Amino acid sequence: MITHPSYTVEPWSLRETELNLDVLAQSESVFALSNGHVGWRGNLDEGEPHGLPGAYLNGVHERHPLPYAEAGYGYPESGQTAINVTDGKVIRLLVDDHPYDMRYGRVLSHERVLDFRTGVLSRTARWTSPGGRTVRITSQRLVSFTQRAVAAVVYEVEPEDGPASIAIQSELVANEQLPHVEGDPRVAAATGSPLTAEEHYAEETRLRLMHHTERSGLRVGAAADHLVEGPDGTRWSAQCEPDVSRLTVTADLAPGQPLRLVKFVAYGWSGERSLPSMHDQVDGAVAVAVSTGWDGLVAEQRAYLDRFWAGADVEVEGDAQIQQAVRFALFHVLQAAARGENRAIAAKGLTGTGYDGHSFWDTESYVMPVLTFTAPETVAPALCWRHSTLPAARERARQLGLQGAVFPWRTIDGAECSAYWPAGTAAFHINADIALATIRYIAATGDGDFERGVGFDLLVDTARLWRSVGHHDPEGVFHIDGVTGPDEYSAIARDNLYTNLMARQNLLAAADMATRHPERADELGVDDEEAAAWRDAAARMAIPYNETLGVHEQSAGFTHFQRWDFESTPPENYPLLLNYPYFDLYRKQVVKQADLVLAMMECPYAFTEEEKARNFAYYEALTVRDSSLSACCQAVLAAETGHLRLAYAYLGEAALMDLDDLEHNTRDGLHIASLAGTWIALVGGFGGLRWHLGEDERPDVLGFAPRLPEALSRVRFTVQLRGRRLTVDIAPTRVRYRLAEGDPVTFLHYGDPVTVSADVPQDRPVPPPPVRPEPQQPRGRRPQGPAEQDETSER
Repeated sequence: MITHPSYTVEPWSLRETELNLDVLAQSESVFALSNGHVGWRGNLDEGEPHGLPGAYLNGVHERHPLPYAEAGYGYPESGQTAINVTDGKVIRLLVDDHPYDMRYGRVLSHERVLDFRTGVLSRTARWTSPGGRTVRITSQRLVSFTQRAVAAVVYEVEPEDGPASIAIQSELVANEQLPHVEGDPRVAAATGSPLTAEEHYAEETRLRLMHHTERSGLRVGAAADHLVEGPDGTRWSAQCEPDVSRLTVTADLAPGQPLRLVKFVAYGWSGERSLPSMHDQVDGAVAVAVSTGWDGLVAEQRAYLDRFWAGADVEVEGDAQIQQAVRFALFHVLQAAARGENRAIAAKGLTGTGYDGHSFWDTESYVMPVLTFTAPETVAPALCWRHSTLPAARERARQLGLQGAVFPWRTIDGAECSAYWPAGTAAFHINADIALATIRYIAATGDGDFERGVGFDLLVDTARLWRSVGHHDPEGVFHIDGVTGPDEYSAIARDNLYTNLMARQNLLAAADMATRHPERADELGVDDEEAAAWRDAAARMAIPYNETLGVHEQSAGFTHFQRWDFESTPPENYPLLLNYPYFDLYRKQVVKQADLVLAMMECPYAFTEEEKARNFAYYEALTVRDSSLSACCQAVLAAETGHLRLAYAYLGEAALMDLDDLEHNTRDGLHIASLAGTWIALVGGFGGLRWHLGEDERPDVLGFAPRLPEALSRVRFTVQLRGRRLTVDIAPTRVRYRLAEGDPVTFLHYGDPVTVSADVPQDRPVPPPPVRPEPQQPRGRRPQGPAEQDETSER
């Protein structure tokens, strides 16, 4: 979409200069507003036309049966689907009895701007009705970062070329009609009219609707209040019915005379609270918002984002698209997490219902690393959500005959929702992903209370799973068999290298924590024998390696599989999973997404520099990137192994995944992990950010190994580390480290220690990259980033 003629490239905003119905659904995703608790898609204020209407509350879902052709022990019994809750952003307009609809009359101009610094979505339109009257409409919308339950809209209309009778209808509407759901009719039934009415109210300027879900047993409340500004004679009235509560404002306007409506909306939900308690809650929240006022909400929003950007901004010189894309990415990553507060961060955030609104391992492996260094206050609550699901994860482990906890592959409330067990139940690496997110957060923040509480519990239960699911062979080597790694074109493998290395790190961290916190170890029943067993399993972990090829194996025996016939695979047959049976994919050398390459990024200490280079080249030729999770990881390893042009191309693919709708599914919501991957590619790839391990193999000191591709003349970013803000300013031949806030800090530059204090920045040279043969991609699968756009030859 960023290359669509309706969109401009600007450093601090996303601007749409005209309305195009062919990209309406995608625009609703990119213009979505949320705070991690409340989400509003970027629908037009008037509700129609729309691609997918959407208002979401984090965690609100409905259950539905999961389909199985044949029953099996341990299969999850029900699925969960995020639902469209009461929509509070709808404000309909009638001009001399003609409904304002962009499909009728004549659109003279239409512009929308999402400002990343203010968090406000603005809209300006001029429209001539079928009756010939021209009006100017302006609106502004926000979802508050400071008042968690609140969203607000300012809507203003004025006639331009003559008097007009104007009616504005501000609504709370539940069970909106949604586009037809293809596929499973069970999901369609769960999402079609998911809310059962309990209470409807409208009086003066105040509206309220209360509903509940039938199967998941959740109560949802929404309330609204309004401020009306218009000429003498302006009138309003309120009406309600079970699924609609409406305020209608009417006025006769002269040319240039405005009618202005300020709408404040508050939401709440619970699986336990009573109806009176819930409606008091939403009434109270909306009253506070009215007291704050629109200008107050905007001021709070700007102050919140000023603080965020001071510790998170990435400046890019040499590519205006990437500059816009990284700020767009950071803004949406923040929106997905800022006020989640012990709820999940879904794969689509609160921008759409793609993946049924589920949370995956993407959260811990892609989103949390970014938040840890840019908004660390959001990470502990997200990990606390995982901790709150421990009872379900422990029960799942018992059901599977294992110890510890088995966290779900995909979920909303903590129960496994994947009906396909090879990709779901067998993907045990989710445990280690959660563990590593925990380890990173503790290392970056020094949060001792979290470490002794939530962190300790998570590491112990995940470590117990690895010792239970793995085994020692007669030679004492520890194997983890029958698992699925990150690559979803391989399943039920023996010794997936990513899983094994991540499990090793998990086991060592748990054993170390038990030593440092003996009182907590006693509480959880961790004795010296169990901790020793964890260390032994880690020390003897199987590391698959092909001596003949000189490369590590993605899993044991993988390099002996037949290679996929890339030369005979036409471009229209990608993604492969939609055109070939898993039976064929699982037994061939073809990689959907970074797996061993991801292992080298997450566990860099386990490989020599030459091993990384050989491994990267080998798996680059097999990886088709049928997943949005792959490009950023390949960018990082391409940069580390000296292939800077290739790394730049992969950066572009990750950054433009949604702005260019590269996978043709942005209409269903944004790819939050790929957005996070934009930061990972810039900071982990061209900044060379890595944790270096101490003697106990815990992350001990931060390191940088910066280098830039020719296309970029400068990259400047800030990371937050234990109350400090460290700025890294990279130029082609030098880098400057500066401490913007906090006590002096020591880190590594290409392995050498550097200490920076607030008044003494440090400059260091940037060495040239190693020169190696350019790795090849499968035919037709070169990256879609800017470095490759002018090259059409196939490999």
